[in-house]
Amino acid sequence: MVVPRVQAAIAHAFGEEFRDTDPVVRPSQFADIQINAAMALAKKVGLPPRDAAARIVEALELDGLCTGVEISGPGFINLTFDGTWIEELLNAQASRPQGGPETQAQRVVVDYSSPNVAKEMHVGHLRTTVVGDSLVRVLEALGHTVIRQNHIGDWGTPFGMLIEHWLEIGEDSPEAALLVEDPSAFYQAARAKFDGDPDFATRARLRVVSLQSAHEETLEVWQRLVDHSKLYFNAIYATLGVSLEDDHIAGESSYDPHLAQLCQELEERGLARISEGALCTFPAGFKGRDGEPLPLIIRKSDGGYGYATTDLATIRYRVHELHADRILYVVGAPQNVHLRMVIETAREAGWLPDTVEATHVQIGNVLGEDGKILKSRSGTPVKLMALLDEAVDRARAVVESSRPDLSQEERAVTARQVGIGAVKYADLAVGHDTEYVFDFDRMLALSGNTGPYVQYAAARIRSILRKAEEAAAASAELRGVAGEPTAEARIAVVEPAERALALHLLEYGATLRRVGDLLEPHRLCSYLFELSQLFTSFYDQCPVLKADESVRQSRLALCGLVLHRLSEGLDLLGIETPENM
Repeated sequence: MVVPRVQAAIAHAFGEEFRDTDPVVRPSQFADIQINAAMALAKKVGLPPRDAAARIVEALELDGLCTGVEISGPGFINLTFDGTWIEELLNAQASRPQGGPETQAQRVVVDYSSPNVAKEMHVGHLRTTVVGDSLVRVLEALGHTVIRQNHIGDWGTPFGMLIEHWLEIGEDSPEAALLVEDPSAFYQAARAKFDGDPDFATRARLRVVSLQSAHEETLEVWQRLVDHSKLYFNAIYATLGVSLEDDHIAGESSYDPHLAQLCQELEERGLARISEGALCTFPAGFKGRDGEPLPLIIRKSDGGYGYATTDLATIRYRVHELHADRILYVVGAPQNVHLRMVIETAREAGWLPDTVEATHVQIGNVLGEDGKILKSRSGTPVKLMALLDEAVDRARAVVESSRPDLSQEERAVTARQVGIGAVKYADLAVGHDTEYVFDFDRMLALSGNTGPYVQYAAARIRSILRKAEEAAAASAELRGVAGEPTAEARIAVVEPAERALALHLLEYGATLRRVGDLLEPHRLCSYLFELSQLFTSFYDQCPVLKADESVRQSRLALCGLVLHRLSEGLDLLGIETPENM
């Protein structure tokens, strides 16, 4: 809104090298906003802060935008916007609310979720799945072409024992159904046989060789394992409301045929050498505790391949086959060094050109009340589906006690929307690279920066608009007039609470761009929370349904725009907006 003009003024005043300076826009007690850039610029340009601020103000082009520009204190620039300008922008938004802001489109590959076949998704998968899905939604809204990649673990030595176990129990056995209902139980049964039965362990190891040799029967069973696990994954994704589908799966198996050639290329280019029996690269800038170059193992001493090899293959594929301009890895923070070494090796090999950005979107841990990684009472990772079911159950108890007027079906729908939304919002509302404590009571609270608080603001507006429609219909019936649609009301910004709400609405597009640039969904959560707070203040201070006709229509239109932004913003977080709460 104002940032580009301030940056242009800074460039005009001090030179083009300062064009990208952060204007440091903040709320102001004395105006609509405050520009604090002069404070940081002063030393760089060799001027007192007030003099630097005066140079910026002199270069500012604000005709038709501001009615007041003032330098206060040590160098703050206070801007008061023209009310007519605010109304014009706001009504333009209201007339075309759909679609995201224009931006330079890119092809963005986003790697997220990445569960393992025949294993339960646990709470550790929650954040990679939820954060990744929010990012792809925001990037698509900004006009980018987004390619989802679900890099599932569907290859490797464990599949020898899993396939052999499947062959022993038979596809029609109750145990086989565990792959969909309780994957961990299936895996543990196979593991128990492997650890306790030497004959089974021998057959399992031979089955690995058979799998790697593309033996027909073995591959058929392997495919059944994968297909059953897909059903389980999709049940989780459907419950979470995540946009991942089978077509987005690009598992480890899809890269296996290319790994030998990849290693050969690295050797031929002089980037890989044998170290202690393993083939390793030594990307620049990485050293161990002893100060020696840190190896990235791309082929183990036994001839097998690891995560690094597959990750290198994914980069090569995503650049050369998917034509990515940007690659995002939504992966746990502990993988940071590994991913940076992979990315540097790919750059040294020429597979990742400087024109393609590769970013690790680091995901922090979910903690229990004891400050440690969240686990069940038995000490195992908390199963994700069990956690989601509990969230819905807790929300259902609240909804049934607070809204007995709703039908049983309506209460069930609302409980699901609130429970799942609460878990997702709590995850997204903190920086993705930070840890947070999982707390159902806090997540489901109707106060503070929570999903239910934002959802309630939207549901409240829907109730207001329904009452307005009912009143209009009743009035038309009394007058004997057909209920024809009225022209779209123009929003007038008069009262301070209306002005504050309007200015925040105008920041929506800039907020989405920041989320897309910085890959930080928590900024959208903060925006929606503040929008909900500002709406509450507006509704408390500015009567809507009881206002005079022209004022009522203006305020109803403003309510409608707030509802659209709340619903759209929640949707970009992957959260539904309830009709009733």
